[in-house]
Formats: sequence, structure tokens, C-alpha cells
Amino acid sequence: MSTTSSVQFQDTAKPLAESLIDVADSLTEETTTVRALIEMIGEQGMLLVCIILTLPFMTPIAIPGVSTVFGLIIMLIGVGVVANRIPWLPRFVLDRPIPSKPLAAVLRRGAGLVSRIERLLRPRLLPLTDKGTVNRINGAMLFFAGFVLILPLPIIPFSNFLPALAILLLVAGMLTRDGVFVLLGFITAIGSALYLLIVVGVAVVGGASLASLLAEPTAIPPTPMP
Repeated sequence: MSTTSSVQFQDTAKPLAESLIDVADSLTEETTTVRALIEMIGEQGMLLVCIILTLPFMTPIAIPGVSTVFGLIIMLIGVGVVANRIPWLPRFVLDRPIPSKPLAAVLRRGAGLVSRIERLLRPRLLPLTDKGTVNRINGAMLFFAGFVLILPLPIIPFSNFLPALAILLLVAGMLTRDGVFVLLGFITAIGSALYLLIVVGVAVVGGASLASLLAEPTAIPPTPMP
């Protein structure tokens, strides 16, 4: 299953932070697309695409309206990891325009963060990054974290940051066979889902209590007899 018949790949062996800067420097048009990003990074960098798609939620520079599309792409890449194949991505996702200027700013800021993370990465806890069943479990967790990212809960603090951080940790660990980062990604993904459930649950219970209080009739004191 290929991404699409019109997507061509060019492999890259550069460090991730350097690749992010190169992509940022190449964004000279007013808008870009996910298809163009994939072509810039290469077939071996599909997981690197996941990291790029998390960066808008890790920096104060906002790109409005991207959480749904970016979360969907990450979910599909997770499916590809589970199936051990390059994922299919729908054309409306691949060709959706993304403003180049804020994206380039995000990539440059994110390169600094990724560079610091790269210095911490090293092969360890290798059973958590083995191919086969374990890799499929990691792909399933990537799918789950992408689903949490896609949830429309912008009023909840950190509702995008936490699943994006989980994806960043998980993918970084998968790319470098660092089981510690994979484990941290699992913990953060599950923790972000529990956090959202708790916040939504508290909001629902609080709203129901407030509604019941407002619905109670106000007691009218009896009129004294003349």
C-alpha cells in the first residue's frame, strides 16, 4: 500500500534537527502541503513526519485548524507501522494547504527542542523497540495518541500538548531504538487520555449540579396573617 501513486520519496540520513532546518529553509512558497513535506523528508522519514506534525503543539507559535488533519495523518502512519507498510493517505489530507511562514517558524523553534532530545537518545531497553509484535503494539499506541490529539477539546489546557508530547517521545524512541523514550511515550499517551477523561467528567458533573441548582424552585415565604 503506497502513500499515493504521485508521491515520490528521497531518502535522508541527516540528523533530525538538521532535516527540520532544511525543510524550513525550503518553504519559500506561500503555502505547502503534507505531500510536499513527505517528498522533502523521504520514505525512511515517515516517522519523522509525525515529529514535524507534533511541533505546532509544542511551541507557542500556533497554526490554526491543523490538529484534526495532523492527528489523522499520525493515526494513519500508526496503522502503517502496525501493518509494516507505508501508509495510504487520502488526497484531501496530502494536498491540504498549510501556511508556510508559521510552519517554518515552528520547525526552526522545534529544531532546538529536537536537538536537545537527540542528545539524550541511545539504544536501550531494546525489547521495547524490537520488530514484529512489539513494533505493532508501538504502532497501535501511536494510532491511539493521534486519536487523542484529534479530539476537539481546545478549551481544555494541554489537550493538544500532552498527546503531541507522547507522540514525540514514542516516535523518537522508535527511530533510535530507545526503549526508555518508548515507555515514556506510552505513559504520557495513557496519562493524557486519563487527564482528558477526568477533566471532561468533572465538567459534566459540575454542569449537571449547577443545572439542578438553577432548576430548583425558589421558596416563597408565607404571607403573614393580618
